[in-house]
Amino acid sequence: MKSTQSSASTEKNNLHQRNKHRSRYNFRELVESCPELKAFVAVNKFGDESIDFANPSAVKTLNKALLKHFYGVFNWDIPRNYLCPPIPGRADYIHYVADLLSSVNNGVIPTGKNVSVLDIGVGANCIYPIIGVIEYDWHFVGADIDKKAIQCAREIVASNPTLENKIECRLQSNPLSIFKGIVQSNERFHLSVCNPPFHTSEIEASAGTRRKLTNLGKGEHRVPVLNFGGKHNELWCEGGEFEFVKRMINESAQLSESCLWFTSLVSKSEHLKGFYKLLERAEALEVKTINMAQGNKISRILAWTFTPRSEYKNWFKKNN
Repeated sequence: MKSTQSSASTEKNNLHQRNKHRSRYNFRELVESCPELKAFVAVNKFGDESIDFANPSAVKTLNKALLKHFYGVFNWDIPRNYLCPPIPGRADYIHYVADLLSSVNNGVIPTGKNVSVLDIGVGANCIYPIIGVIEYDWHFVGADIDKKAIQCAREIVASNPTLENKIECRLQSNPLSIFKGIVQSNERFHLSVCNPPFHTSEIEASAGTRRKLTNLGKGEHRVPVLNFGGKHNELWCEGGEFEFVKRMINESAQLSESCLWFTSLVSKSEHLKGFYKLLERAEALEVKTINMAQGNKISRILAWTFTPRSEYKNWFKKNN
């Protein structure tokens, strides 16, 4: 098993070079695209226009504005308390895995409907598929264990012509399975993406929210408010991030020919050593760790494949 480490600068806001959100938010332009955002925009203590990022309604409306302004997605909404992810960070993931595919396709990012991507835990927000479709015209399958999330994601797709017939949402009926029950026989994906629940319990998730509020200067809040929302299955699971990705690795070995590159976000760097051992035991042929820096937060993508290099070209014949 080969392991390589690729790094990104840890400077604040050092997003991927193709990320549409490298510049500071232009709230005048965003309000023009989404007038309802105006109610949440105010001048902060630094004299800049901004929103209160501790306010869930403000964060959701900002996401609506970003999706309208940058991606042409005009109909997007999520139910109360469902995860409302920061779009710049999600876009970074998509751009970095596009580079991953490029690295095994003669330096060319494959685009178009023949590129299939599986999103594990698509959520009600459907963000990864939206960005992947608009940026690269990929075809997505989004999987989730939450019926309401799947219903909402389907409604987003159906109400936006640019997404129709490019995103399929499937309900995972077994909450203990990752790929089984979702990946169909003879189905092949170029990529799988995942933002796993990384907390081990609701208590741990609440503690993380308190730290976030403190960083936002809202430490006086006695009751944690999840500004980015999140249901139980989106934020925590038994064993947290490590056990979830462990299950993913074990299942991926059983479906080694169904996906060229399996990937997952890993929020805790101390978990990497254990993942490397699990991947070696699973006989992954190559493992990559792609570092990402978004503001003060450092995260990384863990990627692995069971496909020999000699067979990479076979995955892209339809795209060349």
